[in-house]
Amino acid sequence: MVETLKQAELCTRPLNTSCTSTPVSPKATLIKTLLYCVALLTVILNLLVVISISHFRQLHTSTNVFLLSLAVSDLLVGLVVMPAAIATLQSCWFLGEITCALWILFSCILTSSSIGSMVLISVDRYVAICAPLHYSSMITPRRAKICVSLCWICSVLYNFIILKDFLLQIDMLNPCPQECTLIISYISGAVDFILTFFSPVTVIIVLYMRVFVVAVSQARVMRSQIVAVKSRTLTVVVKKSEMRAARTLGIVLLVFILCLCPYYCPSLVGEDTTVDGSFAQLWLFFCNSSLNPLIYAFFYPWFRKSIKLIASLQILQPGSCEAKIM
Repeated sequence: MVETLKQAELCTRPLNTSCTSTPVSPKATLIKTLLYCVALLTVILNLLVVISISHFRQLHTSTNVFLLSLAVSDLLVGLVVMPAAIATLQSCWFLGEITCALWILFSCILTSSSIGSMVLISVDRYVAICAPLHYSSMITPRRAKICVSLCWICSVLYNFIILKDFLLQIDMLNPCPQECTLIISYISGAVDFILTFFSPVTVIIVLYMRVFVVAVSQARVMRSQIVAVKSRTLTVVVKKSEMRAARTLGIVLLVFILCLCPYYCPSLVGEDTTVDGSFAQLWLFFCNSSLNPLIYAFFYPWFRKSIKLIASLQILQPGSCEAKIM
């Protein structure tokens, strides 16, 4: 009886060296169902962001180019990374070692591109608030697209380099063929921690501290002056809109850092980094892809308006791309 139970828990029954599979329970089924709902919600919300920014011409701004890059990354996380992670939860990986390596590589590329997009967003807000007179000449849509392209290219090259040993020796590093697990050395983990967490987060925090100081000083000036000239009034309104954008994107960056920190905690204490590590840490990181568009919906009127136009299929009408969204 015990032998039969052990065989039932093996991924491949004839093999004594096969990985074990946790028996399916109602609780595990419920968790998987909820996670599939989160993945579906992530895809839908980020798809709405992508369609909105891509379709409506009024949203073709430099800032939204960076938001589009982040939304594409989050969309792919919900479409590819999350379903595969859910499928392997308490069960076996039957898609082969090559597919496993590609999935891990793709996941790491999306992680790096998301972090890069966050840094670009913080730089964009820093220039908009701290050097508003030079913003339109320094941050143009064309330059923003070039920066985003370089961000994705660097993410691909970096992860091919950092995962080179794993990709070349996947048979030796992963002794169980029914598991899809990435284990990198402490040195590689330390390098990855510095390049994809510590350095970007430091840059984001420093830039936004500067933005916060400038925003507070400008707010005091606005309160102390009585604006009488119409042109001066328009200048104040523009500054307030930039402040609101900075506040919203600041919330996005704060949520991103809070979701990212637990995932990189093992590197802080000198442990090896595993891709499947702690269930809660990994899925907190994944769920950041769902939270970003929710923040947009709560703080950005243009996103709520574009959702109404998309849901009502008004975007299929001729000239809908010229609709006034902002």
